[in-house]
Parts: sequence; structure tokens; C-alpha cells
Amino acid sequence: MVLALLPRNFHFGVFMETYQSSSSVLFILLGAIMVLAMHAGFAFLEVGTVRKKNQVNALVKILTDFGVSTVAYFFIGYSLAYGVNFFTGVDTLMEKNGFELTRFFFLLTFAAAIPAIISGGIAERAKFHPQLIATFLLVGFVYPFFESIAWNQAFGVQAWLKATYGAEFHDFAGSVVVHAMGGWIALPAVLLLGARYGRYTKDGRISAHPPSSIPFLALGAWILTVGWFGFNVMSAQTLDKISGLVALNSLMAMVGGTLVALIVGKNDPGFVHNGPLAGLVAVCAGSDLMHPIGALVVGGVAGALFVVMFTLTQNRWKIDDVLGVWPLHGLCGAWGGLAAGIFGSKALGGAGGIAFMPQLIMTCLAIGVALAGSALVYGLLKATIGLRLDQEEEYQGADLSIHKITSTPEREPNW
Repeated sequence: MVLALLPRNFHFGVFMETYQSSSSVLFILLGAIMVLAMHAGFAFLEVGTVRKKNQVNALVKILTDFGVSTVAYFFIGYSLAYGVNFFTGVDTLMEKNGFELTRFFFLLTFAAAIPAIISGGIAERAKFHPQLIATFLLVGFVYPFFESIAWNQAFGVQAWLKATYGAEFHDFAGSVVVHAMGGWIALPAVLLLGARYGRYTKDGRISAHPPSSIPFLALGAWILTVGWFGFNVMSAQTLDKISGLVALNSLMAMVGGTLVALIVGKNDPGFVHNGPLAGLVAVCAGSDLMHPIGALVVGGVAGALFVVMFTLTQNRWKIDDVLGVWPLHGLCGAWGGLAAGIFGSKALGGAGGIAFMPQLIMTCLAIGVALAGSALVYGLLKATIGLRLDQEEEYQGADLSIHKITSTPEREPNW
């Protein structure tokens, strides 16, 4: 009866294909919007952590870095990673309801997380425009180079891993490709910049710089946490591949990271609100493979790893990584890549189809690419135009030195 009402030229196969492609466009578009919102989380996490004289700079950096990332990824990075460009007519771009366009948008939000991660490490003393140049080079060239190897079979590395170890490297949502890369790229930048003036004294004392606003820090952490479910779940990229397991594993890792950070961090609110982020960073890679109990353990280990390594980095090694982006993203991301090879195995309740050695090899490769690319980019910038504000500008604060306004201008004494 229903079929009799359809027009004679109706083709059910064409209808289903259009329906599936349009559904996938909407699905991945919603994911892109959720991850785009995470950049507000990056911004407020940094705003709450830095001193008040650098809050405006944190906000402006995150937004302008996203703009530069979009240009770099649209014209260069996406093409390097996937061999796809947009230098064609609109009719071609609109094929499959414009799925490739929304896929670009989604993956752009991942790529733009690289400078957003770095921003937290170099906060309070970095020049503004050199960092924009670094963002263009990193998102346009360094990040897509490894992205193409991990997610687009470039250079035959994945094929070699499968032939040698029986499985490819698996990173469902970017523990290694995004977070480890971002954290390890940030490390040379932090080292080349050096510590903030007055942070460490010659006699070994440490000057404490507590967060300027715990509410803003918490707001940033919550925005990132909520958006992360788009980051992870929507990494399926098409509606037919969506998995509730990814959502539950993300939740369990978030909870594991939170509770362990609470205990190991001795109730410190900064650690508590970075704990869920550590867990979510770590679970990205194997969120589609692990058992939820495994995800809880992975997140818990990540929470402890962040607290311990942040403390060592700041207090013993005297590396002034302001937001702790190397331990949070670099180390927890690397742990996530390895954890996928452990807890994704059938022996530990996972789905299987994964091997530990490909995870180890590709994680080490990502770290190598990140360190080499970062050292090259930031080394050249430091040698040519310089990376950091002078001592007077830093003392005055990046808000006034760069943007000529503070976060609370109505309180200026000369008004």
C-alpha cells in the first residue's frame, strides 16, 4: 500500500544512500561543534590557572590560534594528511551532502587542539605573533605528517606493522595522534622559553603562582569534559559506526582519573579538575575496544600519572610548564596509546584485534616526530625573531604588554 503511493521514478537504493550520507553529515557536524566548544574549555582552563595579568592573553590566544589553524589546515594540512583538497567547484564539494566538508571541520577541531595544548605550557611569557607563526607551521606540516601515517596509511607504516605483528596501530580518537603529539610538541617550546622570571631562585626556592580563579579553571575543565564525549564518540565519523561502548568507557575513564587525582593530589582542586581530563586523554585510543572496567583502570592510572609527573616537573626538575600540558597530554596520551594495546586485548576483556608492539612503536614515532618538529619550529623562531617577552613586559603582564587592556579595566587606578 505504501509503495503504491510512491512516485514511479522513486529509487529506494538512492533514497537510502542519500539518507545515510545526510545522517552521517549531521552526526559528524554535531561532533565538530562539540569539539569546537572544547576550545572554550581550553581557554577558561588557562584563564583560571594563569595570573590575572595574563587572562586576556589566554582568551585571545586560543581564538586566534584556532583561526590560524583553520587556514593552515584548509590550504595545506588536510591535503597532506588525506590527499583531499577543496580547490574544486561547489558541485563537487557537495557530493554526499558535503560529507567531506564536515569531515574536514571535525578533523580541524582535532588539529587546532595542538596549539591550544601548547598555549597552556608557554603561558605568561611567550610573544604573541611568533606563536601564531608556530601554530601555522605545526598545524600545516608537523601534525599532518604523523596524522597521515596513523590515520591514512601513509608511507606503508601501518601495512608493515600489520604484516609484522598481525595488527595495525590503533588510535580511535587521538590519545597519541592528538594529545601525545600536542604535549610532546609543547615540551621543547617550554624548555626553549625558559621559566617565568622569579619562578625559581638561584638558591633553589620556588615562588608559588597559585591559580587566579578556581571557578574559571573548573568551568574550563567541565566544558572540556562534556565536549570530550563528542571528541570520542563522534570519532566513529559515520552514524552506522556509533558505539555506546565508547561513551561508557569515556565516562569510566573520566571518573577513574577524577577519583585517583583527588586521592593522590590530596584534595587539591587543580588536580581534581585535571584528573578527568587525564583519564579522557588516556582512554581516547582504546575507547572502542576496552571493557569499561579496563577504562576505569586506565583513567585512574592517568590521574595518578598526571599528579605525580606535574609535581616532579614543577618542583624537582624546575620545568615551568604552567598548565602541566606535557604530563597531562604528552605522558597521559602516550600511556593511552600503550594502554589500548594492553586493555584492548581479549585476555583482559577487550574486543581484541590489537597488538602491543604496534602501539609502542607508533607512540615512540609520534614522540620523535613531535620533538623534532617542535625543536625545528621553535628553535628557528627563537634564533630569528625571539620567543619570549622581555622582563619588563612579563612583569607588567601579557594583557597590558600585548593587548593594552586587562581583564578588569574598570578597576584601573587611572580611570
